[in-house]
Amino acid sequence: MSTLLLFPKPDEIEMLEGESILQAAIRANVPMTHMCGGVARCSTCRVKVLEGLENCQPRNAEEQEVAEILKFPPDIRLACQTRVTGRVKVRQLVTEVEPLDWDAIFIKGIDPCAMGEENQVFIMFGDIQGFTPFAENMLPYDVIYVLNLFFQQVGQVIDKYQGRIDAYMGDGVMALFENGEPEICGLSAVKAGLEILEAVEGIQDYLEELYHRSFKVRIGLHYGQVVAGKLGFPGNKKLTVVGDAVNLANRIEAANKRAGTQFLVSAETYRLVESQVEMGQKVKLSLPGKSGEYTLYEIKGIIS
Repeated sequence: MSTLLLFPKPDEIEMLEGESILQAAIRANVPMTHMCGGVARCSTCRVKVLEGLENCQPRNAEEQEVAEILKFPPDIRLACQTRVTGRVKVRQLVTEVEPLDWDAIFIKGIDPCAMGEENQVFIMFGDIQGFTPFAENMLPYDVIYVLNLFFQQVGQVIDKYQGRIDAYMGDGVMALFENGEPEICGLSAVKAGLEILEAVEGIQDYLEELYHRSFKVRIGLHYGQVVAGKLGFPGNKKLTVVGDAVNLANRIEAANKRAGTQFLVSAETYRLVESQVEMGQKVKLSLPGKSGEYTLYEIKGIIS
């Protein structure tokens, strides 16, 4: 009789003939990540065989291809492809930091306006530093998994500080903060930026364990005037904001690379929060597509 002892949640499952580890886990209502649907197109169902490796059938061609790409040692197996012939004890390697919703990413809406409405808002851009080399040679479904994990960390923090995500752009996000007086709202946005850095830092060991690589995030924050309105083809319009302030916030985020920083804010933002934040560098830079030089401020923390 083949049995499966599955960790970190210790469930002992009696295996059916011809059943994979993933199929057995699903049948027993044990959550196991499988981004590609269990067809060996990702590595998110991977497990480490703790005992009984000799009872695991050899890798099939599909699993062997993934194992060679990711340089798996013999005891790392894809649950979706591995069948067993005896007692096996395994540990899941891809465990959610928090439960993830793979069906949709919910973007909070604001009151609809067709033609446009002007407003002063805080615009934040957050972008993964060096995601292209990070994702190099990764399986596409694993890239989706990592991006959703990143978006989850960012989204939870932004929601906590009453911001809203306006757009996802590849490996980056654009968020808006517009709730309350500028000084209060600005401090909330700054706190959100700092907590995003902490949240992303908190998953680095997890990424190193899974993919032997990790990443940092860069954040830019600006306070300026935007026009909110619905853009797009009739029947497929999206509520968003446009304006020079949006472009400037995007350039500020990118300026982190040249300044060697992770969190830069504009002078307009800094004036509103300077008495409550710990400043690092003060830099003066020209920004692509903008005339003149801009003074930017590195945010290191909140003054308690």
